[in-house]
Amino acid sequence: MSGETKRSEWADHDWQLIHDAPQMPLQHMALDQVLLEEVAAGRRAPTLRIWEWAAPAVVIGIFQSLRNEVDAAAAGQLGIQVVRRISGGGAMFIEPGNTITYSIYAPESLVAGMSFRDAYAYMDAFVLEALGELGIKAWYQPLNDITSEGGKIGGAAQARRGGAVLHHVTMAYDIDAVKMLQVLRIGREKLSDKGIQSVAKRVDPLHSQTGLPRETIISRMVDTFRRRNGLSPSALSPTELAAAERLIGEKFGTEAWLAKVP
Repeated sequence: MSGETKRSEWADHDWQLIHDAPQMPLQHMALDQVLLEEVAAGRRAPTLRIWEWAAPAVVIGIFQSLRNEVDAAAAGQLGIQVVRRISGGGAMFIEPGNTITYSIYAPESLVAGMSFRDAYAYMDAFVLEALGELGIKAWYQPLNDITSEGGKIGGAAQARRGGAVLHHVTMAYDIDAVKMLQVLRIGREKLSDKGIQSVAKRVDPLHSQTGLPRETIISRMVDTFRRRNGLSPSALSPTELAAAERLIGEKFGTEAWLAKVP
C-alpha cells in the first residue's frame, strides 16, 4: 500500500557500539532521548549502547505512577535516586554491576509493519541467541519479558518518535532482592520471608544460571550482535553529551518530569 514504510534489514544499517564509562542515572535518561533523536535526524548511525551505572537508581516508566511504584522515603534513606525514562514498561531497581542494561536506537523501518509483540522479540533475538550459547534456554514472554526456566531475566520497553525506535532492556545479573523490595512497591505487603527468598531466586538468573562474570555475558552479547549485524566502535560526541546535560536541567532533573504521573 502506498504510504507504508518499507521494512529494512539489520544488515542494511551501519551499526555502531557505545560502551562508555559509568554515568549517573539522569545522564542515562537524557542520553536515551538524545541518541533516539540523533538517529531519527540521521546525524548518528543506528547504535547499540551498553549502559554502565555510576550510582544506584530506581527507574520508572513514562506512564507509571511515582507514589504507586516507589517508596520515596526508603529510596532516600538508602541513597537511591529515582528517575523517569521516556519509554514505557515497568520499574527497574539498579545497583552498579548488578544489571545488564542496553539500548538500541534504530530507524523505525527496522520494525515497520510489525506488531509491538513481534517488534519486541525481534529486537532482542540476538540476546536470546547469546544466552543460548552460554547455556541459558531463554525465550520471550509477551509482551516484553525475557525469561527462562530459572525465572524472569529481564524486561524491555520502547519509545518511537521522528521515524526512529528506542528499544531498551534491563536484565538482572545479581540484584539485592531485599533492598529492591524496600524501594519498590511490587506487592511486598503480600510477601512472607519465604516470598522474599522466592523473589531473590528470580532476580539473579544471569549469575546463578551461567556462573559467569557480568563482563563475560556482555562480551558474548556484543559479539553475537556483531556477528549477526556488523558493529563498529563509537563513542558519545561532545555535542551529544552537551545536549544530554541541557535535557537534565530542562526535563529529566525536574520535579515536574519525575512526578509527571504522581
